[in-house]
Amino acid sequence: MTRPRAHAETAQEYFSIGEVCQLTDLKPHVLRYWESQFRILSPAKNRYGNRVYARREVELVLLVKHLLYSEKFTIDGARQRLEQQRRSGELRAAARSALAAETIGLLERELRDIADVLDGRLAPGARRDDPTAGTTAPSASAEI
Repeated sequence: MTRPRAHAETAQEYFSIGEVCQLTDLKPHVLRYWESQFRILSPAKNRYGNRVYARREVELVLLVKHLLYSEKFTIDGARQRLEQQRRSGELRAAARSALAAETIGLLERELRDIADVLDGRLAPGARRDDPTAGTTAPSASAEI
């Protein structure tokens, strides 16, 4: 008797610019600008001319974001650091580390939001970057 195979979800290998924007919390014009400034960011284009980012390139985008926004490098400084990491063979490890740091940061923000909802400082479903985030839903026992 043969067992049925468990179908594991396959990881997505390629992403559109919109998906990358959503994953990295960046705007499309920022990604396009970074492509002009960093040689390592060169997504392929499909037959319709749309950018198609491989998983590796998404990791590199997160590394560039980390260098610019977290470590406060200038564009030139980040370019030099990336080139230095590429030459020393540390680029992939640095990109994976930036992905991990971004994931941890996202989880920390989500946990703070959950704690704020539980403490009543944030309305359920609201996010900190939402202009109405500080408002909580009126309770059923509130006087009218």
